[in-house]
Parts: sequence; C-alpha cells; structure tokens
Amino acid sequence: MKFIHDDFLLETPQARNLYHGYAAAQPIIDYHCHLPPAEIAEDKRWSDIAELWLGGDHYKWRAMRSVGINEKFCTGDASPWEKFAQYAGAMPQFLRNPLYHWSHLELARYFGIDDSLLGPATARDIFDRCNGMLAQPGFSARGFMQRSNVEVVCTTDDPVDSLEHHRAIAADKNFKIRVLPTWRPDKVLLIDRPEVFTAWLGALEQAAGMNVDSLDDLMTALQKRHDFFGDNGCRLSDRGLETVWAEDCPRSEAAAIFAKARAGQSITPAEAVRYKSYLLHELAVMDAAKGWTMQIHYGALRSNNSRMLSRLGPDTGFDSIGDWPVASGMARHFDRLDAVGNLPKTIIYNLNPRDNEVIATMLGNFQDGITAGKMQLGSGWWFNDQLDGMTRQIEALSQLGVLARFVGMLTDSRSFLSYTRHEYFRRLLCNILGRDMQRGLVPDDIELVGALVADISYRNARDYFGFSARSN
Repeated sequence: MKFIHDDFLLETPQARNLYHGYAAAQPIIDYHCHLPPAEIAEDKRWSDIAELWLGGDHYKWRAMRSVGINEKFCTGDASPWEKFAQYAGAMPQFLRNPLYHWSHLELARYFGIDDSLLGPATARDIFDRCNGMLAQPGFSARGFMQRSNVEVVCTTDDPVDSLEHHRAIAADKNFKIRVLPTWRPDKVLLIDRPEVFTAWLGALEQAAGMNVDSLDDLMTALQKRHDFFGDNGCRLSDRGLETVWAEDCPRSEAAAIFAKARAGQSITPAEAVRYKSYLLHELAVMDAAKGWTMQIHYGALRSNNSRMLSRLGPDTGFDSIGDWPVASGMARHFDRLDAVGNLPKTIIYNLNPRDNEVIATMLGNFQDGITAGKMQLGSGWWFNDQLDGMTRQIEALSQLGVLARFVGMLTDSRSFLSYTRHEYFRRLLCNILGRDMQRGLVPDDIELVGALVADISYRNARDYFGFSARSN
C-alpha cells in the first residue's frame, strides 16, 4: 500500500466516512499565516523544489542540524540540488517526526508523487520530477492556493505596513481568494529593546504622517494605523507574547516611561513590564471597538542560541517552548477588559502543552453567553501542530470547553505548500471522533458527528470571523 493514500490516518470505517463525506471537500479559511503578500500579488514562481521547500523553513533546518547536516546545506551557499539531497538523504531518520508526514503529503498533493518514499535512493528522481512540474501552470503562489481550495487568507502585518500588496490583490477581480491583513503590533511593546523600538517608532511616524514624541502621540498614531487596517479588510489582530503582562500601570505612569525611553534613557525591567501591561490593555480595547478577534500566540522562548542569532538572525530554528506562569496574568488581563465591556473575541494559541488545561479553564471564565465560542483555545501551533500536540489540544478543549464551537486549523506558515496541514488536522479530527464512535463514547450517528466535523473544518471559522466567499 502507498504510504500516503486515501485513508491515511483514518483507522476506522467511521473515521473514513467522516473525512471523505464531511471534511475533505470543505474550503480552507487560513485565518493566520505568514505568507508574504508580495508573493501572492506577483504570483511568485520557484526555480526549483529546494527553493520552494527549504528556503526559510526553520522546521526543516532544525531537523537537518539534529542529524549532523552542516549549516552550509541549511542556510548556506550549497547548490539547490545539494541542499535537497541532504534533506532527502536524512528523511529515513525523520520517522515519527511530523516532517516525515508533512513532506510526503506535500509531494503527494501538489506533485502527485505518491509512488515512492523520499530518501537517498529516490532523491534525484523526485528532485527532477518536481522541478519539471514547477514550470507548468498552476505551480505558482496563487496556483497552489487555488488548488488547495482556499477561500480566505489572513497574513501577518506590522502596523507600519503600507498594505499595498493587499490592495493590489483585492483589485484583481480574476483572483477570487480574499487576502486580508492582520494587525501585529509586537514592536510597540519592545520598549526595553531601544535598537528596535526607536527605529520602529520612526517607521510609525512615516506611516501615520505625524511625530510621535509622547504617549498621546503614540496612541493617536496607532489608532490611525488601526483604522487604516480596518479600511483594508482587517478582521484580526495578533500578539506574540512570552507571557501575558497585566501589572497596574495608570496612563500617567505609562506616559512617563515612554518619555524616558524616547529621551534615550534606559528602562528598568519593572518599568518595561508596566508599560507592556498598559499597551496590551489599550490594544485590546481598539480591537473590541471594531469587533476584531484578538489572537495571542503565547509561550515561545525565542533566539536561544546567541552565536547563531548573530550569524543568521531570528526565526532560523533556535526557538523553543517557554515555561512562564500563565494563569494570574491572563486572568487579570481578561478581567480588566471584561469589566468595562472591552474584551474582544479572543484566540489563545498555547505553545507549552502543560498549560492546555489551565488556559481552557481560564477561557471558560470569560465566555459571555452572547457570542458562541467567544474565547477560543487555538489549535496546537509550532511545536504542537503534529499528531500528539493537536490531539492534546482537542482533548483539553473537549473535556473543559465545547469542541463544537472550535474554529479549527490554520497553517501559521510561510510556505504555499502548508495547506496540507488543514488536511492533516481534518484527518486527525475525524480519526479521533471515528474512534469514539466505534467505542461507543459518542453516538454512531454519521450525520450528527459529520455536522460537527464540517463545522470545525470550515463553517465555524466562516461565521466566527464574519467571512463569506468572495463574490464573482
């Protein structure tokens, strides 16, 4: 039997019926990703599979380093074939690593290569077959999206971004997939990193068309950019946080801390936390006023290897799961917003699986009885977007929340081939539910459980975010 086949991951008849009958054909709403909008606007093409597959993919680089492959073949100046050959040659060592599944799914779905396993003996043939297809129609950025049945994509964008590429995509009436920006104001929080913060404030001044000399100026400029994003279709915000800061910080104190930083003075760690606490609250209030969904990516300990950070920069495969306390800060942050009617719809993506149950119960405190599934425990992400991590998230949500309101999967990826993660998730979901049906833990009623699968695969996200198919 082929490794990637129609019933991959589907262990029971019920699971197979659920997937093929209720999940497989659903459109994709990829409400959080890191696809470069410029590459969608220009309909980027790739010269070879190594550029498409290995360029910028720190998941693959991390695994390659782990089996002793030199950096030359990850981020260095090796030829495309040399890089691909090294990755393919290591593939047999990746058994039980999610890359083994993902890589073979992508080869099967986008290149029709399901007749052999990737490895040292097949590397050259697969390299040549993929490269031959990349020159054909449909093997471009937009082509991969269309072939994946994508309906909506939400990218990740800095408040200073011009959104010119989003506007160009929206103006192209021949391209039916909606590509919307997402407001990601992380750099406004980096007051304790003056080399980043000061430069970013300069970019904000340019984007907002005003000086930013005080906290009042900062909040005015942020609101102008927030409005600009809203005018260009934005429906979601995002923050990438180590932990949720929620210390007491009146506006006057935040203004004094900002003025100190703007004058080039050093900020103490305690001052930085209070400033961040103030900004997190105010940013959430902005989102609530527009009815946006606030996303929080919580718990990454980033750039741990200082030697490689100085050599390669961030986001190159040297991040890990962090272990900060979570409950008290999150409770204070949500409670302050809820108390004044400014808690937006919220999705928490948790990187440390030990905290799944903590966060699932925390979110239950702030469901409002008006918006179904207002507070969401997001799908397993980054180190957890694999079988075990997604299963643990589903189990925690099922036991301590309501699985039926879950808005489902997202790619969180920079790759145009990562839509197979939606398939992977849907197969996993159907397998869990199908196994429960077989064991008698849920009714063996295909229409009842199938409706749940269709909701989680597509309809919940469509309704939660207020999306609809782009009109012709």
